Amino acid sequence: MKLVPLNLDRDLDLLHAWVTHPRSHFWGMQRASVERVREEYQAIADNAHHHAWLGLDDDGTPLFLAETYDPAHSELARHYDVRPGDLGMHVLVSPPTRKRSGVTSAVMRAVMDFCFADSDVDRVVVEPDVRNEAIERKNAEVGFVEERHVQLHDKVARLSFCTRAAYAMSVPHLRPEAIGYAHRRLIAKAIAEFSHERLISPVREGDRYRFGENTFTATRHELEHWVVDPDSLDGPLDALDFIAKLRETLGIPEKLLGTYLEEISATLAGTAWKFTHRRETADELVHADFQTIEAAMTEGHPGFVANNGRIGFGLQDHEAFAPEAGRPVRLRWVAIRRDESIFVSAGDERAHYAAEFGEDLLQRFEQQLRGHGLNPDDYRYLPVHPWQWEHKVTVTFAPDVARRAIVPLDAGPDRYRAQQSIRTFFNVDRPERHYVKTAIAVQNMGFLRGLSPKYMQATPPINEWVAEVVENDPELRACGFGVLRELASAGYVGDAYHRTGTPSAYTKMLAALWRESPVPRIADTERLATMASLLHRDRDGNALVSALIRESGRTPAEWVASYLRAYLRPIVHCLLKHDLAFMPHGENLILVLEDHVPSRVFMKDIGEEVAVMNDQPLPPEVERIRIDVTDEIKELAIFTDVFDGFLRHLAGILDTDRVLSSAEFWALAGDCVREHAKDHPSLAGRLDLLRPTFKHSCLNRLQLRNTLQMVDLTDQASSLIFAGELENPIAA
Repeated sequence: MKLVPLNLDRDLDLLHAWVTHPRSHFWGMQRASVERVREEYQAIADNAHHHAWLGLDDDGTPLFLAETYDPAHSELARHYDVRPGDLGMHVLVSPPTRKRSGVTSAVMRAVMDFCFADSDVDRVVVEPDVRNEAIERKNAEVGFVEERHVQLHDKVARLSFCTRAAYAMSVPHLRPEAIGYAHRRLIAKAIAEFSHERLISPVREGDRYRFGENTFTATRHELEHWVVDPDSLDGPLDALDFIAKLRETLGIPEKLLGTYLEEISATLAGTAWKFTHRRETADELVHADFQTIEAAMTEGHPGFVANNGRIGFGLQDHEAFAPEAGRPVRLRWVAIRRDESIFVSAGDERAHYAAEFGEDLLQRFEQQLRGHGLNPDDYRYLPVHPWQWEHKVTVTFAPDVARRAIVPLDAGPDRYRAQQSIRTFFNVDRPERHYVKTAIAVQNMGFLRGLSPKYMQATPPINEWVAEVVENDPELRACGFGVLRELASAGYVGDAYHRTGTPSAYTKMLAALWRESPVPRIADTERLATMASLLHRDRDGNALVSALIRESGRTPAEWVASYLRAYLRPIVHCLLKHDLAFMPHGENLILVLEDHVPSRVFMKDIGEEVAVMNDQPLPPEVERIRIDVTDEIKELAIFTDVFDGFLRHLAGILDTDRVLSSAEFWALAGDCVREHAKDHPSLAGRLDLLRPTFKHSCLNRLQLRNTLQMVDLTDQASSLIFAGELENPIAA
């Protein structure tokens, strides 16, 4: 949102409609004519101590009216001792034209941000009508404290003040309504996912279920998938107590209980923040751009209960860097000594930098180095997350900065937006430029989100090899399947932590990689969306996937069949033809939509999450991705990662919304696999994807066992935890 000066020639009709609306009766202009409104606001325009502003929504739509004034030159001056730095404020939100939750709270934050953007302002003053209880609650949310009632010429007013510090300390998302919403949804998810992993067993009681002190309604679907209605929950609604009481049942080590509870608490706080600040409806997201959809996601990983930990982020960090905040970020750049660092790319290094931030900035960086008496030829350049620079580089690597092995330079000119993975950034100013993935020492969902420079030496070669396999396969080309290559990686290795020779979190704190953007690879008629968006429900419970199907004009079966051809068929083909497995969960896939229907997909995060499961010849630098597993484990690349990890959630949403039954959904998935077998008879018998059951691999059990590091990334298969078998929903 932004505020612009009110323009009476442009805005008068709109202004008149707002101030005379029945909802605006406290504004005192119910029966005013257009000319009366013009006179009132012309007087404000002519007053050097009073200003009127039109507030615009993010899409530029007029949304609210704000006024700011100097209390010393107002009626209030007779009622209190005006201080230097006081600023008076009025706000009027436009009458609603559609259902949108949280608008008034968002407007209040925007106006207060605007007021305090002036460094001379120390305190904001308001004087609403004492009968206006709704605005009193909104004022309290942002830090206003009532001092007393005062009699003004047209009302008895509630004289209230908000200091800069009080506003900074206000946390509007941490209020009963928002945190209650978060508790309900997290407990519902915990019951569903822990039941799915056979850690707990709710008992049926009539048309409800009971687990412990809670009762609820739920439906059960294929793959033992539970859909628990959060609004049906009765009993205690404290997610932290719910988890703590289950410590032994869940198998959480006593010494890690606090860490897991902190991730649960952070997940609750994140949900409450999104409930308060993200207002996009499913119908709006149907037509939204790529990054609006990315920021609007509220759920996180669909399987993990503690999926939004971000331990290390404070409130301001969350609002500055979390993907749902949608704030533009300028990455910091440092120079690192060539002889103490690593850079790997198929192309020229200097040309890579020039393409990423421009020749002018490259020359400026070189001039900065010369200003320190350093030779630019001895250095290369590394992007750093602003949080990482503030909290880690300047502290944990202080000696390296001091000896000029790491040289701080400047922020880059382009603005980026954080993606769902927190540490990956999309260039919003130049979308055709690469994603940048940075190291950040924040604990989230079972891992500290670092990057190892030595491990990433193989990342560009692995990506080139995988891309060549994909591009040379006629079936994958026919499906439109593509990969977004990670083309370059860089990292600093000259610190004491690397010199010890012991891998640790400290050897993963200064590195970055660059990944292709999908934007240059789509047509004008195509749109992009993270595949995670297919599992998104807005705060009113409406599913984006249901809205997409409705808007597409296709039957649900046609829409799902098109999606499965774009997503499931190429994943099956990669496995059967090349013994090549990805980690194809929602955040790792980007959908290409045409007329609101998925037509093809891009796979990303190749370097860390791809495996070759045979003895085919590989280049030496790619050998790292080879694993030796049984056919049964190979099949889990479909059964666990696709069916259980993503499609069961999608099937549950479509069934719950009465768009497509689970039985019909899984019949379509089975048809997709069988059609591939029919088209490729030589591959049909390599693995048994139609077997009646498969091993039930459990994600939450991994995190519950060790929330600090769920799996050994160098040997992920040996880390798996199984809980019996699941019935295959596409079995013959």
